[in-house]
Amino acid sequence: MTDNLDGDLAPLPGDGIWSDESDWQLSDFGGEDGAGEVEHMPVLAIVGRPNVGKSTLVNRILGRREAVVEDIPGVTRDRVSYSASWSGRRFTVVDTGGWEPDAKGLQQAVATQAELAMRTADAIVLVVDATVGATATDEAVARVLRRSKTPVILAANKVDSERLEAEAASLWSLGLGEPYPVSAAHGRGAGDLLDIVLDRLPETPREGPTFGGPRRVALVGKPNVGKSSLLNKLAGVERSVVDNVAGTTVDPVDELVELGGKTWQFVDTAGLRRKVRTASGHEYYASLRTRAALDAAEVAILLIDASEPITEQDLRVLTMIIESGRALVIAFNKWDLVDEDRRYQLDREIDRELARVPWARRVNISAMTGRAVQKLVPALESALESWDKRVSTGPLNNWLKDVIAANPPPLRGGRQPRVMFATQAAVRPPTFVLFTTGFLEAGYRRFLERRLREEFNFDGSPVRVNVRVRDKRDRRKR
Repeated sequence: MTDNLDGDLAPLPGDGIWSDESDWQLSDFGGEDGAGEVEHMPVLAIVGRPNVGKSTLVNRILGRREAVVEDIPGVTRDRVSYSASWSGRRFTVVDTGGWEPDAKGLQQAVATQAELAMRTADAIVLVVDATVGATATDEAVARVLRRSKTPVILAANKVDSERLEAEAASLWSLGLGEPYPVSAAHGRGAGDLLDIVLDRLPETPREGPTFGGPRRVALVGKPNVGKSSLLNKLAGVERSVVDNVAGTTVDPVDELVELGGKTWQFVDTAGLRRKVRTASGHEYYASLRTRAALDAAEVAILLIDASEPITEQDLRVLTMIIESGRALVIAFNKWDLVDEDRRYQLDREIDRELARVPWARRVNISAMTGRAVQKLVPALESALESWDKRVSTGPLNNWLKDVIAANPPPLRGGRQPRVMFATQAAVRPPTFVLFTTGFLEAGYRRFLERRLREEFNFDGSPVRVNVRVRDKRDRRKR
């Protein structure tokens, strides 16, 4: 304790401030550590035609249900990366959309993603349905892979029993060497396949690490709001599959992007149509992946279609971001479609629907034309600076003393609670704890949060104010 303050604000002695009954610890809030370095690991690409079980095999390799799986061809549309380990070795697994040599439209975009994964991987697993045998598509894929210098492992999937192993042997005709029988759904042969993968996978990736510790940004919003278009515009390449059909993105898709002289890791997430508990099929798992991507991010860009009224879906995503405690930038997309009447209506909707987050930075953009997308960088930097900010104990308590003197807390049960001491317990998000002699009303806590923002400039970041009421037994001891 560095300060000895007078009046209503008096620090408690050192012992007893952190009560045994406290339901939090400093370590729970993440401390003050900086952004971690990105581990650069060898990359294993899982490729093949649609619906041969690539995502199921990815889940088997990971040992958990990460990739979205459903018995409908084409559920996976983008290439998606996951961290995996086997026998003490760590590597990255890339799940891809189904590869069709004569694909057109959306399927052509999917094929491009799969081909790019093959070009950038350190090893490739070609998945073929052994119960069907080698199709014309499988043979076309094999012709491409035979020209590649990248190691290729042929996985004969859906071999659920010994009697099907003979059918797997017919895949020697693809010219990729021995086909390894596996049942991704049941796990049969998965361990043997992974042993072969580690034998072919290099110890180090073909490209060394070029970036260290990029800030992580999640692009979130309802379906068809322009998240994938924005990622493509920022990256300068067709990184995410874009189509007029809402819900094209199912899995989170990440990309390292150079903006404003810095490297950022953007994650494009699936649009959330409905509440998780009412979603079904791959929508349910995609919503869980979106939540996980948000939890792994440091700042979220909430995209809202400025040309349409703010919807319940928009507000549901906003609630998810607030609960996650991430820094926030709200991007009103499709601004090129907004006329004067719509701008007037939007201002009223913002005042009514976004009153919970007056602290969020707002940027008007057009992902399609690139209008004002560069303004996202200072908004992100400001939000993250607030999210990382720590206020020293002395200035915090001096400020709090003045605020309480001018605006004391309301009476409760005929008594006025006294704020004894305040400290910032954590950053990311900034979390403050007030030690008091009585409960503080929610309205007064919101008042203190608002004044905290004004005084210390927590623009773009949530601020949490917790109250710790001193136990009566502690007061009797003193």
